[in-house]
Amino acid sequence: MDYQPSHRHLQDRVILVTGAGQGIGKTAALTFAAQGATVILLGRKVKKLEAVYDEIEAAGNPQPLIFPLNLENASEENFNAMAEGIFQQLGRLDGILHNASRFDNLSPLEIQTAEQFNGMLQTNLVAPFALTRACLPLLKRAPDASVIFTSTTAAHHPAAFWGAHAIAKSAAETLVKIWAQELETFPNIRINIVIPGAVQCPQRKRSHPGEIHENLPAAAAIMPLYLYLMGHDSIGVNGQMFEAQKSPEE
Repeated sequence: MDYQPSHRHLQDRVILVTGAGQGIGKTAALTFAAQGATVILLGRKVKKLEAVYDEIEAAGNPQPLIFPLNLENASEENFNAMAEGIFQQLGRLDGILHNASRFDNLSPLEIQTAEQFNGMLQTNLVAPFALTRACLPLLKRAPDASVIFTSTTAAHHPAAFWGAHAIAKSAAETLVKIWAQELETFPNIRINIVIPGAVQCPQRKRSHPGEIHENLPAAAAIMPLYLYLMGHDSIGVNGQMFEAQKSPEE
């Protein structure tokens, strides 16, 4: 997407990024912070989150917050406590990027266990639903709030061997479309979906081990779309699906 945000495009906004310790989530957190946002870094591994925290601070951007949480094991009480913590510490929430994901490997459905299936549904579908729901009172109070779900090509166009990961992501697309309609009475909130496509990130290495990873675009190449959807220029864009590496005409 050929989009050029204004300087400090996200100034004074508070944005929660899940899966912020690596890959697209890390790049998005750094990008949002560089545009003036206070970023809440959510992920499983504290050391990775601390490294992103240090990078944001070293660049002189707003001080981020760290929320370590394993989405696969998180309960509704955990999500409610997080929303309350955001309110107590920052007093507001203007956006969420759901980027955390569980992908085990490419395999036929007949060998995926119920435990694996449930784990991928929990991380890729239930957790982003529950987290959004817990934060909805804060988002409703924001003058301009944006929620972005991350999907995958194999969910939008179902493909063999992607199993529970693609099924969960496909269900998340339906969730977004339903929620967008239900939130039409709150024009200050929009909720959309992004399919990143082939970029350099840890999941891509697992799903396409034969690729030359370095030949793929860096995650930074798709950040203009994320900035567009998270910022005020996308007001009124709701319930839409965007493929990050396609032009709007395609």
